[in-house]
Amino acid sequence: MEEVLEFVELERYRHAPVDTLPFGVQKIVGFARALAMQPRALLLDEPSAGLNREEREDLARYILRIKHELGIAMVWVEHDMQMVADLADRILVLNYGLPLAAGRPQDVLADPRVIEAYVGARAVA
Repeated sequence: MEEVLEFVELERYRHAPVDTLPFGVQKIVGFARALAMQPRALLLDEPSAGLNREEREDLARYILRIKHELGIAMVWVEHDMQMVADLADRILVLNYGLPLAAGRPQDVLADPRVIEAYVGARAVA
């Protein structure tokens, strides 16, 4: 468990009740709990929801470390398109539950169907 606390840099909070911690730290505690189970894959639902910019940057750093240092596969639902573009290897965009586009972030996020569905206007060529 100490390795997990060290990995997510939560050593200083080791004895604090989770409900007394700032919201962003509580989110990282959630990651630590999941990592303590030594998963082969992590399923994340809106991991950046409610976080400020600094907290999102910390979260992104942990996601990258999990990916590169631990090699744990991650599947996540996320609406922060900048975070998705920066961190994901592949994206699957759903529109009303149906697949709209899949592939590399730069390709999917430039897809006119994705732009139309999420921005609400046709992409200008």
